[in-house]
Amino acid sequence: MRVAVAMSGGVDSLGTALLLREQGHDVFGIHMRLLPLSGGDSPDAEAILRKREEALSSLASKLGISLAFVDMWEAFERCVIVPFIEAYQKGLTPNPCVLCNPQIKFGLLLEEARLRGADHLATGHYARILLPGKSSDRIGLCRARDPAKDQSYFLFGLSQEQLGSAVFPLGTFTKREVLQWAGDAGYAPLLPEESQEICFIPSGNYQEFLKKRLSPPPHALQGPILDMEGNLLGEHKGIFAYTVGQRRGLGISSTAPLYVVEIEPADNIVRVGRDHELFRSELEVEKVNWVSIPTPSKPVQAQVRIRNQHRPAPARVTPAGEAGAVVRFEEPQRAVTPGQAAVFYDGDLLLGGGTIMKQDRHISSTECL
Repeated sequence: MRVAVAMSGGVDSLGTALLLREQGHDVFGIHMRLLPLSGGDSPDAEAILRKREEALSSLASKLGISLAFVDMWEAFERCVIVPFIEAYQKGLTPNPCVLCNPQIKFGLLLEEARLRGADHLATGHYARILLPGKSSDRIGLCRARDPAKDQSYFLFGLSQEQLGSAVFPLGTFTKREVLQWAGDAGYAPLLPEESQEICFIPSGNYQEFLKKRLSPPPHALQGPILDMEGNLLGEHKGIFAYTVGQRRGLGISSTAPLYVVEIEPADNIVRVGRDHELFRSELEVEKVNWVSIPTPSKPVQAQVRIRNQHRPAPARVTPAGEAGAVVRFEEPQRAVTPGQAAVFYDGDLLLGGGTIMKQDRHISSTECL
């Protein structure tokens, strides 16, 4: 089949292209330009982006595949960056990859790949696809073989049609194996160092990025830091600079560690407390997408992940209203963060997921023992 590989320049997209080519597929690369080459919000962005594209072209040439550059920064700005900024203004901690994958990567980029004759779009995500069988007529999304690298969490927003066009060759391999392939094939010198930064913030400093984009300016957004009893402990730099569970950078002296427990955008308050005050037993989820199963008509037992590195915890997931759900954990979970995704699993099978909104009442220290 003819497969477009979403090329970022990293080892994972390289491994994806190598595997597909070895399997005999007709492979070409396609790269999303997510920022204008004029530089965007960072004075260093233009040089960084041009250097990345030159390295990517060299890599594609060594691979012996064609590479198309597709300008998608206007759609990306509208669908990902603007909601990212608005979420922080509302006291949320958004995950831009969750928005990008269904709307941009497996939305607009998939369309561009099809215009170039592709049957499928392959990415370097560590996840697996389960084809329909006797037990289900739906395409399933599963966790990767490598649990430390599994990225199914970021893909819960994909539709059945999108899953049908997706290819994840790395889902049955480990990161170590992919790195070994790159080294053995002589590609390592062409690869950049692994980056954990947000793709549209080349500098890696998201707070500086937000400061340039926020309106009104950050100095006008300063407000009180209160403890759980309402006592004034200090002043915050703008709620966009804080997230639930944060300990460092509070600028508060205390005899015991303090953490951000709640962010209250309506009153411009950052509220802090002790570690035990971070635990929640229930959360509400909106914009739920049921992936591998139809929308259930009754509660389902699942293991729920509340952030990518969170170990899935047993919970009951109850559908609520239109595209909503209530998650009730068997044991309270620490630092449930509004704006992040809650993703539901049955073993390796990803059932669905949505965006965390409300939190339940505070869990007392005795309830957490």
